Amino acid sequence: MQKALFLDRDGIINIDHGYVHKIEEFDFVDGIFALCQKAQQLGYKIFVITNQAGIARGYYTIADFEKLTKWMVEQFAEQSVEITDVYFCPHHPDKGVNEYVRTCGCRKPEPGMIMQAQQEHQLDLVNSVFIGDKGSDMAAACNAGVKKRFLVTSQYQDDEAIPSVKVESINDVLVHL
Repeated sequence: MQKALFLDRDGIINIDHGYVHKIEEFDFVDGIFALCQKAQQLGYKIFVITNQAGIARGYYTIADFEKLTKWMVEQFAEQSVEITDVYFCPHHPDKGVNEYVRTCGCRKPEPGMIMQAQQEHQLDLVNSVFIGDKGSDMAAACNAGVKKRFLVTSQYQDDEAIPSVKVESINDVLVHL
């Protein structure tokens, strides 16, 4: 079984400008490449786990998301970082304009995307790491059995009931890997 580094996207990989879906809006968070390079050296496979409710809301399409994701993965590759896989949830339980408005098991805080990654890649969740900037990220990781969780402080409210290591930035995670 392989250990994984799970990364939320908006706020962890890129600066969260709100519903980022174009290359020109995508600004990488300082330190993300160095963090991923170190994780790879330590034997982690890297996965992106991201809610993309902008699809349900009609702000952008799955094709738009896939185009940006392909570009993002290529940028990581140029930094000698392999993103093993990207999992996304296009749903929102009650806000939107299309068939993606529904309750699902993949939208964080549900663990569906992590469990899918575990099944498809035979991952050791107990020895894996999740880095996010929202309580829903920590809840999804906790619900999936990921023991090592880092919450990068952000504008979002934290759920203090879910234990996690709180850090100021991605660079602060480097010392804990």
